[in-house]
Amino acid sequence: MTHTMLLEIGLEEIPAHVVTPSVQQLAQRVKEFFKAQRLDFGQLQVYSTPRRLAVKVLDLADKQPDIEEEVKGPAKKIAQQADGSWSKAAVGFTRGQKMTPDDIYFKELKGTEYVYVKKFIAGKTAAAILPELKSVVAAMNFPTMMRWGSNDFKYIRPIRWITALLDQQVIDFKLLNVTTGRQTQGHRFLGHAIELAAASDYPQALETVYVIADAAKRKELIKQQIAQLAQQHQWDIVVEPDLLEEVNNLVEYPTVFAGSFADKYLAIPDEVLITSMRDHQRFFYVHDQQGKLLPYFVSVRNGNQKSLNNVIAGNEKVLTARLEDAAFFYQEDQKLSIAQYVAKLDHVMFHDKIGTMAEKMQRVGYLSHALAGEIGLSATEQKDLSRAAAIYKFDLVTGMVGEFAELQGVMGEKYALLQGETPAVATAIREHYLPTEAGGKLPATKVGAILAIADKLDSITDFFAADMLPSGSNDPYALRRQAAGIIRICLAFDWPLAIKPLLELVAKTAQQQPALYQKIQPAHVNEAAEFMMDRMRKQLETQQNAFDIINAVTAQPLNSFTTIAQAAEILETHRHDADFKQTIEAAGRVLRLTRKADLPDKQPVQPDLFENPTETQLNQAVTAAKTTGTLEDLYQQLRNLRAPIEAYFDKTMVMSPDQKLQQNRLAQLQQLAGLFQSFGDLTAINVK
Repeated sequence: MTHTMLLEIGLEEIPAHVVTPSVQQLAQRVKEFFKAQRLDFGQLQVYSTPRRLAVKVLDLADKQPDIEEEVKGPAKKIAQQADGSWSKAAVGFTRGQKMTPDDIYFKELKGTEYVYVKKFIAGKTAAAILPELKSVVAAMNFPTMMRWGSNDFKYIRPIRWITALLDQQVIDFKLLNVTTGRQTQGHRFLGHAIELAAASDYPQALETVYVIADAAKRKELIKQQIAQLAQQHQWDIVVEPDLLEEVNNLVEYPTVFAGSFADKYLAIPDEVLITSMRDHQRFFYVHDQQGKLLPYFVSVRNGNQKSLNNVIAGNEKVLTARLEDAAFFYQEDQKLSIAQYVAKLDHVMFHDKIGTMAEKMQRVGYLSHALAGEIGLSATEQKDLSRAAAIYKFDLVTGMVGEFAELQGVMGEKYALLQGETPAVATAIREHYLPTEAGGKLPATKVGAILAIADKLDSITDFFAADMLPSGSNDPYALRRQAAGIIRICLAFDWPLAIKPLLELVAKTAQQQPALYQKIQPAHVNEAAEFMMDRMRKQLETQQNAFDIINAVTAQPLNSFTTIAQAAEILETHRHDADFKQTIEAAGRVLRLTRKADLPDKQPVQPDLFENPTETQLNQAVTAAKTTGTLEDLYQQLRNLRAPIEAYFDKTMVMSPDQKLQQNRLAQLQQLAGLFQSFGDLTAINVK
């Protein structure tokens, strides 16, 4: 015999972005509850709207399985006295198990006999267990929590009802002043409260009171209605998945409608219009078949068709007010020159412990110039980069960005073009913010990419110097994202930039421009290097590299990001080769010995001190090896060196008592180790 169970938590409206993760959390907690209670079940279905989180469980077992378990007690020598009678320890043990000494038997464990009893535990019924679901409801946690009334209890929003049924029976428990029952609530305006006769009636019964509790069904209805509207008007309605998910979690009974705005607002940049519609009003925007933005929007009402014209008019009025603001700012912003906006940045703080935004731009200008030299930009690109670095934050003090913060960089590009800047400069102003999220879009131009790297590098070193390091999950200035951005840009452009040289570049700039670094003399440099290398490790993890290979290739902060990534790829490619183990072991022996050597860099090898042919053979092989070419070529050279390395160690005592011989042999191994330093620390690879 199996059952159907329903648990619905009724709430005041939940923020849309919290709905889906919350119902997923509820489902997981219910599963864990059943597992802990040893209650089997079939399918678990989830339901959610802005006002409810619910799970329906099908084929729930009638009771727990009975258990017969073996319980171990004291050793026989403690439990049984010399005359064969039971000791107090044995009597106490059996009493604790609600049994008697007559139930005792002995078993040997690791050479010692112990007292055992077999204990039978009858399974509880589901009806007896399910009131403990109260703990599941109470344990839920959310990104934001609130209290209400005089309670100390916190939740995402006030709990208004709890529906809990096992088939036709109410699962009885109480949380705060809310007692479970069979009543649930329909749509706030179109519906009314209803009583469920059985758990199996959910969610069909709710549809009679204008609530579609199945989020997937609700989303599909929205998509179908949007598709019908698009076909009717020959529109291309842009349905972004994230926005669709959010809108779906704002409604219980969706009705799609279209509205319009005046053609005159199309003179405003598309990005402003789209931001106003999508980000501020949760509207879908509309293109024609050629991709041109049209003066229409699509939205979803939480209700039916009744008085829909009034709803459309109200939404048009709200959007028009926002677009009026945007039009005003767009016109007003063009009354000042870029130079006037840049001058205002002298009075805008980047951070009170670091300095002004104008000072940051100057630092980034110097870093950009130095990076351009490393990369090898053309004269035209360097000119564009210099100009972009001098003005790239100017739009922060425009009215439009003050109102629409999401458009920083975007409006900088628009206004720069309007004021005659080159397209390369304007594009760099927008691209320096990229990527704006994990896995996000990267700069497409070299000028924009270098400006992005310089800006992010400056931010990281500024905050580290100001003793504001990220810790745990605390990263208020998004330094992890910025470090990851530097790495991804370097990898995308295949630029030979590395962590240690980048940080040395900042230190050199600080020495040359002390006035710009008064508050932020470089500090925590080692921590900054490790912080950035940790982001490199995360990047390699996303590419499915093994942890030991990641640890190996990230051990050398002088290696460029591209070298590190390529080294990991090559080692992963050859990991299953028949001779990989021997190749890595041979290199590992060389590395371990050279670490112990106290030698000046590039100490020359003296062939006249060689005592056996293997030294000569290894020296010839190392001399013949090329330090140029691809990392794949280098790996093949390392593979070819394995045999002479093994022969060398078989015949040669590196740590000879003769100091001249020892130093010469260590110098020979040091020269050899230099050949494969691009692979990092090969001793970190597990080849056992």
